Amino acid sequence: MSESNLRRTRTNGGNRSLSRAWAAPVRAMNRFLGTADEPISTPGEQFHGSAVVDCGVYVDGRREPGEFSPDEALREACDRDNAFVWLGLHEPSQAEMSAIARTYNLHELAVEDAVKAEQRPKLEQFGSVHFLVLRTARYVPHGELTETSQVVETGQMMIFVGDRFVITVRHGDATRLAPVRADMEARGDLLAQGPWAVAYAVTDRVVDAYVAVADQVEADLDTLEEGAFSRDAGSPVQAIYQMKREIVEFRRAVVPLQRPLATITAPQSRLVPKEIRRYFRDVQDHLTRTVEQVSSYDDLLNSILQARLAQVTVDQNNDMRKIAAWAGMSAIWTAFAGIYGMNFEHMPELTWQYGYPAVISLMLLISVLLYRAFRRNGWL
Repeated sequence: MSESNLRRTRTNGGNRSLSRAWAAPVRAMNRFLGTADEPISTPGEQFHGSAVVDCGVYVDGRREPGEFSPDEALREACDRDNAFVWLGLHEPSQAEMSAIARTYNLHELAVEDAVKAEQRPKLEQFGSVHFLVLRTARYVPHGELTETSQVVETGQMMIFVGDRFVITVRHGDATRLAPVRADMEARGDLLAQGPWAVAYAVTDRVVDAYVAVADQVEADLDTLEEGAFSRDAGSPVQAIYQMKREIVEFRRAVVPLQRPLATITAPQSRLVPKEIRRYFRDVQDHLTRTVEQVSSYDDLLNSILQARLAQVTVDQNNDMRKIAAWAGMSAIWTAFAGIYGMNFEHMPELTWQYGYPAVISLMLLISVLLYRAFRRNGWL
């Protein structure tokens, strides 16, 4: 370490230690006096809220030892050559995000989008800061697909990319970034490319999750397809509609990302270093494959739904034919009972000793003949 860097480290460490030394008795006095509603914090402590997951300073692809608050990390990165800050946030509040925005000079519109997390995938530029929005997705395991089953869980990922920093804002638990950070810290040569290398790694992890979700959804579609043509109860129409809604939600996450990636990977683009654009093109290939899969799944679901509705119609027709066949056989008994129930005085076989068993036998014979005829024609 150079003499100037060593002097700066000692100075910063001394200032932080002195600030903490003064802050401790002040907090104790506030608790004693009952005035702890407004805690006194050292500079940068207001950033250490629940939203900050990790904050690191990277120089030449290597992480600097020690812990930094977001403002301290930015100052450290600006004082070093080939250095940047990777700040990770999870579902920040408006106050927390506003504090980060003041330090990193983020545009208020992008900050609002990062807090609300209700955006389509997009890429916007605010001065020297680029704002990339991704939709994350995760497959939800389930034993049986019903009309209330959740198949795909979605969330959002926002990435602020500046000259000296990259800020990732995660909403939901669909894609965690701790493995991404560990992988990138093991690849110092790629991490040395700067903040856009982190943006690539996060985007790659999100798209890889798309591929995994698409493969697992395909298994559910195979189950639905088998049920649509099965002889038993099969797949209910409600479950097929539920799967269709889940596919629509997944499609909203995957398809709109094509345009931002096309902008990043365009040959004339100067947003991303040339070396990183090659990696983004690989991500774009995976995304294209997933988009094609999702489109085919939508067509397959429409075919399954039509097949299931046709099967329901066929089953209803079969039931109606069975009902009509049994009604035809019962009409024979009704006709004989109606004739002999009219109580006319002069009717054949009224006084015959074997009239009753003869009529019963005749009705049974006609019923058996009708039953055999219906069975031969497939009505029963």
